[in-house]
Amino acid sequence: MRTLPQADRQDSGASAPGAPASSLMSALRQLLRPLVRLLLTRQLTYPILKELLKEVYVDLADRDFALPDRPQTATRIALLTGIHRKDVKRLRSAIGEEEPAEASSPLGAQLVARWLGESDYLTQAGDPRPLPRRSTNGEPSFESLVASVSKDIRARAVLDEWIRLGAASLDKEGRVALEVEAFVPERGFDEKAFFFGRNVGDHLAAGVHNLRGDGAPLLERAVYYDGLTEDDVNELAELAQKLGGDAIRRINRRALEMRGDDVSVEPVGERMSFGVYFFRGPTGGEVDDA
Repeated sequence: MRTLPQADRQDSGASAPGAPASSLMSALRQLLRPLVRLLLTRQLTYPILKELLKEVYVDLADRDFALPDRPQTATRIALLTGIHRKDVKRLRSAIGEEEPAEASSPLGAQLVARWLGESDYLTQAGDPRPLPRRSTNGEPSFESLVASVSKDIRARAVLDEWIRLGAASLDKEGRVALEVEAFVPERGFDEKAFFFGRNVGDHLAAGVHNLRGDGAPLLERAVYYDGLTEDDVNELAELAQKLGGDAIRRINRRALEMRGDDVSVEPVGERMSFGVYFFRGPTGGEVDDA
């Protein structure tokens, strides 16, 4: 058995003074390969990525790397990032004019979190209950579930979209049944892209925190084996699905208890994320050779 430990010290590296650590460059190459594979699949070429990287470099240098009590200048950002001063000025102006990015989870994710986390919407075994579309006697329904998250969205519109995405279906009694626990639609690229950015971004941020040695290490572990048969991996995948789902449901239920039921209150304070993953591929293959 091999486990990937939490990084709690910085790599001393064997690279020449002033050069990036070879271990970090190797890790970056491994991280970038599946990302570039996705970009090529979606026909996002290198010039597009290059411009996006410039924007992120300038934004972070401007916000997070200013000297104490001194204004951040285009010249200093150019020195920090290696980006031409004219590009820095252009990008700072463009970034300042952008609309702030939507930070909250999509409506679907919030609904599924409640459906999987609140006792009113669960069976005695802890599974999501099939819900009537609406209720006349105050019993939990799909309509009440939607209303618990948003008063502005019609339940029928949500249901139609979920059925289209394959995330919900109607049973023989006309009740709404949740088809996938983790709400990963078979279709609906925008929804999946949101979670890709948030989940992988937070996972990467935890790893960066540990590499930098900023305080106590965050949870960031994995277990991996090679030389397994297809049946072995299928069995482990099923076990990971069960154990991972149980852990996420427990965290979700406790977080819902802490947050309370008032959806009108704007969230303040800190945020967290917790996730698990399972990957399979050929022995000796690259990380993205699924």
